[in-house]
Amino acid sequence: MAGGGPGRSFLGLLALTLGAVGGCWHAPAPLPLHPNVPRELRKLTLPPYVIEPPDILLVEVIPTLDQPISGQHLVRPDGTISLGIYGSVAVGGMTLDEAREAIKTHLSSRIKEEKLQVSVDVFAYNSKVYYVITDGGGYGEQVYRFPITGSETVLDAISQINGLPAVASKRAVWIARRVPDASCGEQKLLVDWCAITQKGDAATNYQVLPGDRIYVHSDKLIRTDTIVAKILSPFERLMGFTLLTSETINSIRTNPNQAGGRGF
Repeated sequence: MAGGGPGRSFLGLLALTLGAVGGCWHAPAPLPLHPNVPRELRKLTLPPYVIEPPDILLVEVIPTLDQPISGQHLVRPDGTISLGIYGSVAVGGMTLDEAREAIKTHLSSRIKEEKLQVSVDVFAYNSKVYYVITDGGGYGEQVYRFPITGSETVLDAISQINGLPAVASKRAVWIARRVPDASCGEQKLLVDWCAITQKGDAATNYQVLPGDRIYVHSDKLIRTDTIVAKILSPFERLMGFTLLTSETINSIRTNPNQAGGRGF
């Protein structure tokens, strides 16, 4: 195979094929960048947290009332929390400061206490989430739901599912950012997974925002193999049944006495 014969050509073709179908064997074409989108080294501070069901709040009222108000309070589906004998107060759609004032106003109308102090914080951030969706290479999709803390990037999100699945393509990862409807156009942020993990390139390690869908597509060869297997499987079963029937009939014709002993 001197001078780059068939063997070397085959190896080159194999390397190109592996690189094109999800590997990191050669440098891909640069992805379009979005300069105004927050990323790993230029994160955005999220706006004040808005309370929604089913968040859990920590509420404490000082001084102690007839029935103490302290501890965890679940935000109900209607956006209210229970204050025991003091009734319910609506906090859904409010910031923490607004919720504190709403609770203080609600209690002031029911008790005679001039120096009432109310503290409100979030115990569990349940209403703001993002999703990681992985394609199973022709066998459905897996959807993972995670609460957002305000500092996650694509790398953080993928680490929550212990890395890319075995059938994933390293060249087909993106963020689908939610939009009100199709008329607004899609917001699709392509992710260079190989650059993020192997080169430390933070250009496409975007910050994850509430409602983001991080989609991990499967390898093209695996998807193709799955489709072919699904198409051929019924025919293989039919051929197997036909061959089994044919062998049984031939066995009966060749050894009639043996067949009779088997109950034929």
